[in-house]
Amino acid sequence: MKALLRFFTSVRLAIVLLIFIILASMVGTLLPQGRSAEEYLTRYGQLSALLQRIQLTNVYQSFWYIGLLCLFSLNILICTLTRLSPKIRRVFRPQLGSEALSLLTLKIKDRFKLPGDVHSIQEIVKRELRRRHYRVRGKEAAGKVFLLGQKRALGRFGSDIVHMGILIILAGGILSGLASHRQSLTLPEGQTIPIAGADFSVRLDKFVTEYYPNGSVKDWKSHLTVLEKGKEVRQKAIEVNHPLKHRGYLFYQSGYGWDWPRARLEIWVRKSDQASAIEKIFLRVGQKQSLEGGNIDVVARRFLPDFVLDERRQPATRSLEPHNPAVFLESWKNGEKVFSGWVFAKFPDFGRVHGTAAADLSFELKDIDAPPYSVIQMAKDPGVPLIWLGCAVLMGGLFLAFYWPSRELRIVIEETNGKSELTAGGSASKGSDAFEREFSAIMDSLRKTR
Repeated sequence: MKALLRFFTSVRLAIVLLIFIILASMVGTLLPQGRSAEEYLTRYGQLSALLQRIQLTNVYQSFWYIGLLCLFSLNILICTLTRLSPKIRRVFRPQLGSEALSLLTLKIKDRFKLPGDVHSIQEIVKRELRRRHYRVRGKEAAGKVFLLGQKRALGRFGSDIVHMGILIILAGGILSGLASHRQSLTLPEGQTIPIAGADFSVRLDKFVTEYYPNGSVKDWKSHLTVLEKGKEVRQKAIEVNHPLKHRGYLFYQSGYGWDWPRARLEIWVRKSDQASAIEKIFLRVGQKQSLEGGNIDVVARRFLPDFVLDERRQPATRSLEPHNPAVFLESWKNGEKVFSGWVFAKFPDFGRVHGTAAADLSFELKDIDAPPYSVIQMAKDPGVPLIWLGCAVLMGGLFLAFYWPSRELRIVIEETNGKSELTAGGSASKGSDAFEREFSAIMDSLRKTR
């Protein structure tokens, strides 16, 4: 049992655990957390399987990270409890029988005689100490008076309160790892999504992209409405670093995009025999549209916002940004295919090379109108209040430890040759120079009682 206690009170154990926790937290900061398996496979290849197996892609919820926090908490708790008991006894049940000779071994000390009996001198000393906000205890034994003055006794527990704050922070971290919930919500304008595990829903009313004069993006804003039982209870425009808070849930602006499968494509059609004539049609992917006259049909088979040929020379999109929009069109005349090919918004002449003699049509992709969507990061973390509370307790403990040092002054009064001899000694947890000045002022004030 003693060996186990020594193990858990070891400073070496605390340092080792702290190093592992810091290293794990660094990994959790540098490595993207909570992403999809496909994204990890794209980024890290075959290494992604190992990263997910040892939970480096979900560090703060991993069993080994929570285990480290629990061990560190146990180490701090046992250390605090074993060192707290002597402090409690010293502050609340102190021994008052310090001999005069032991006081003279202290660094801060004094000894002199005063006229009067020990009881009258005792009252003078108590009055002086209380005037300087000392809590005074005393007892009489063998014709001597023993006095103890304590000041700022709470400062003696500053380090223990710091430990308590760290324990509360660790408890918050453990609770976050076990019970926190995060989810990425993709919301097109006008869509309402019920929040799993909650009795309310969120609706995206409007998504706005703000731009600087030079055309670069300035900000994204999502106008959200919270609904409870079908009634609107709250509205807020969220943006980066300005989330919506509701019933313990936080909704952050995480990203944006366009709903390309529902894009509305504006196509201009030209005919060689009527070069100046343009017919405008509007298509969605998979939709068939007949030109004027009704004998020519056009279908949009596929749309790519950022056209590129992949390593297999197959059409793909490089990103979801409309950097190089392209649509694959097919056209029939009286059941015979007369056009098939990609049409690019930035290269309008490319669509003219696919026409046939039967129709000799050319197409231009003039505009794309896709409904925007907003990516909202939803988070519920019940450990956050504990973490904030722990930070406050920790700061309070640091204040007590560094700016509220405890002071202790012991005095023995005994009668010798018709006079009372006073022997005093004191100590302070910090700021011994300031305490020494106060000690000298108290002794000087008592000497004036002659």
